[in-house]
Amino acid sequence: MKVKNILVSQPEPSNEKSPYSRLKEKYKLKIDFRPFIHVEGVTAKNVRQQKINFSDFNNIILTSKNAVDHFFRLAEEMRYKVPDATKYFCQSEAIGFYLQKYVVYRKRKIYVGDRDFKSLESVFQKFENESFLVPTSDILNFETSLFLDSIGINWTRAKLYKTVVSDLSDLRDVYYDILVFFSPSGIESLFKNFPDFKQNNTRIAVYGNATVKAASDAKLRIDIKAPTPDTPSMTMAIEKYISQNSK
Repeated sequence: MKVKNILVSQPEPSNEKSPYSRLKEKYKLKIDFRPFIHVEGVTAKNVRQQKINFSDFNNIILTSKNAVDHFFRLAEEMRYKVPDATKYFCQSEAIGFYLQKYVVYRKRKIYVGDRDFKSLESVFQKFENESFLVPTSDILNFETSLFLDSIGINWTRAKLYKTVVSDLSDLRDVYYDILVFFSPSGIESLFKNFPDFKQNNTRIAVYGNATVKAASDAKLRIDIKAPTPDTPSMTMAIEKYISQNSK
């Protein structure tokens, strides 16, 4: 069946020349963007209820841009001046780059992983007698906690923000040929907003193994999957599907 419109369950890219723009022009598509989930920060009171004192930690492990934002937001709210000597361990180069929004790179000790923390194992172990704080949402990646436990460092989780289902009620009577999901939370949001959702001819596109599992568990038919060796990005996977089903 021909594809005419797509709903991507994420915010619209700020870059006008994003891969979605090229896809839209090439195939004359209507592509809408709508976050199915959003992030809400917890209060300073909630942090204190967790018995978290930022001054107890001289190392911060950062797994996302949200973790960066909410750590510094709460530090400011709690009138805590983050010491210059604080060390930062970033899961990826993108997070390390984003950290510059809050700290001056040349004055801080910042360690950057290659999309995960395994490449930083030897660095972590240099500071095995120190304490590490891990700012997270209400959901922590299991592989991250497993790895941190396996290398024997003293780490503490701080839930500084939470993932919340967005209100999508205005989309109840809107039909899209393809729905695109990037996380299990997106699948959860779909069914919380529309408990009676019937897939019918809607194609489901999913990114990542966890999202594949969530879609399968929800009894959805998965039509488009990424990343794969042939299609490492979602836009490439969508384009491949469209080109194979355009007649």
